[in-house]
Amino acid sequence: MPGGRLTQQERRQIALGLADGLAYAEIARGLGRPTSTITREVLRNGGPAGYKPDIAQLSTERRAQRRKPASPKGRRAAERTDGRDPEAVREFEEVFSGIFIGQGLPRMTARTLASLYATDSGSMTAQELVSHLQVSPASVSKAVAYLEGQGLIGRVRDERRRERYVVDEGDIWYRSMIASAQGTTTLAGAARHGVSSLGPGTPAAVRLENIARFLDFVSEAITRAAEQARDVLHTKP
Repeated sequence: MPGGRLTQQERRQIALGLADGLAYAEIARGLGRPTSTITREVLRNGGPAGYKPDIAQLSTERRAQRRKPASPKGRRAAERTDGRDPEAVREFEEVFSGIFIGQGLPRMTARTLASLYATDSGSMTAQELVSHLQVSPASVSKAVAYLEGQGLIGRVRDERRRERYVVDEGDIWYRSMIASAQGTTTLAGAARHGVSSLGPGTPAAVRLENIARFLDFVSEAITRAAEQARDVLHTKP
């Protein structure tokens, strides 16, 4: 398999493969590249629906120009002590964060969340996140504040009274899904309010009523599925 960065021509072939509905593995075989390379390339550059080869090429060139040969003084990344391959872990975090970015999370927020999921403890302190991500404390603070606000992480104190950000705290995903359902219900209510404002029976009102009914159905389905999943998957033996 060839090494090195993807070329612009290869990126154009990736775009053609995506347009033809090919799986990442098929595209990878055609280029003689690892599937993980194609997966990472697509997810970090807009996802299957938004991948643009020329923009991806330009973004890669800009990243290469910004990348420095050595870590800033005082920010040396900690060596792994768990026996895992650092490159494999880094690749997983990059792919996982790319998926979160595709779902709307800011880049630093997505990297923070992926880093937490890749730890055995499911938790890290702010300083550990700064060291792992090689970013400023302010960047980490902003990212964890966003994640807490979305209900995607929790905050606890360890035995040394240090604050730790956790992804394994109880029903985090359940609470996140319920919050999503509540947001959908709010949107449905706003659409239904528009029906009376625009006049029942008018084309605009009919459109809004259909939106409200759809969103109500989705919200109820999310809530029901989240409750069932919590009962089934979190049942203690």
